Amino acid sequence: MTAEADAVEGEGGESAGAGRGGSRKRLVIIGAGVAAALLAVGAGVYFSGILEGGFSSPTSEGVVEQKPVVFYDLPEMTVNLATEGRATFLKVRIALEVADRTSIDRIEPYLPRILDAFQVYLRELRPTDLEGSSGLFRLKEELLRRINTAVYPARVEAVLFKEILVQ
Repeated sequence: MTAEADAVEGEGGESAGAGRGGSRKRLVIIGAGVAAALLAVGAGVYFSGILEGGFSSPTSEGVVEQKPVVFYDLPEMTVNLATEGRATFLKVRIALEVADRTSIDRIEPYLPRILDAFQVYLRELRPTDLEGSSGLFRLKEELLRRINTAVYPARVEAVLFKEILVQ
């Protein structure tokens, strides 16, 4: 009978152990939920700015004035991309952001050089180079680098895409 009692006790011991293991899992899940909730509340408080200045409205000292900028539209460009087989075209409309109107006057004489640099670069692109936001970011950075090289000593602050179509 001792063997049978040990067997019954073993079964009871396993079920009791499973109950403890289940309660541990529950505690871990509840703890993780509480930690996530605290993290979310902390992030909300941090990003809302409550800790920095309370609930008061921003004063004129805290407001940063944005510099006035001027935009210059380049002519629409359509180029065929470097593909094998069926032709793929890129149609792009670009605006340049410059500091002031005098910058545009310094850039306009270099417009043929700018368009040539853009055309040469864009024709070497593959459709996969333009996929996703990272592809467009790299394209913007490369065009900005090329235009600032072409118009030096003038400076372009940013290249802005008004339209991009890959077909």
